[in-house]
Amino acid sequence: MNLSDKLDQIHAKSKNNRWMWYFSIFCRVALAAGFLPSGFVKINGERFTSLANNHPMGHYLEALFHTGYYYPFIGIMQMTAAILLLIPRTAVLGAMIYFPIILNICILSLSVRFDGSLISSPLMVLADLYVLCWYYDRWKYILPFKKHQALGNPIKPLSNHFPFKFFAGTALAVLIVGFTVLNIHELLPRNTYKECIAQCSEANDPAKCEEFCACLHKEGHSLDHCLDIYYDN
Repeated sequence: MNLSDKLDQIHAKSKNNRWMWYFSIFCRVALAAGFLPSGFVKINGERFTSLANNHPMGHYLEALFHTGYYYPFIGIMQMTAAILLLIPRTAVLGAMIYFPIILNICILSLSVRFDGSLISSPLMVLADLYVLCWYYDRWKYILPFKKHQALGNPIKPLSNHFPFKFFAGTALAVLIVGFTVLNIHELLPRNTYKECIAQCSEANDPAKCEEFCACLHKEGHSLDHCLDIYYDN
């Protein structure tokens, strides 16, 4: 049995499970709920957050806000992806549009250590990947596999068997993502100077941590510059 046939079997078995079908709907709705408000704000020409310009993410968002029609264009694409996800016939197209946008947000959040989406954006990437896997039978033909006849999955799942292993793995993935992103960095900019200072009581060197926060939030230097000062002193 080749890889294509094996993937077809795994996909058919998953699609025949009612609970995994419910989870695909949950992911679609949750993903849409994540993009509709933020997309509307951009289309309406409003700032996405109230972060200070000195904040690493604030630098980026302020520059993004002044990019002319590119800013509302991102909002249009976010709302388009969200609406398409809510419609079963167009959900796979919505997931495909959604993926590069949320992956970009995820990488951005990790690179500037942004609290607002440090955990949510990686989980949204995983949720969108699940939706894409759920609709694997619709886009698998673009893969460089030998073409085989479709297995003919039923329209609705039939099995009521609860997939304990799958949901246990899902819960474990959420815990791993949360633990990893919260512990991968020694220091975070946090959203405000006060919140940044609050983390210093647990830092290895509270005084240097406070200098780091002042460097970011009061002096307005870049994240890399402030980190270099923190680690060099």
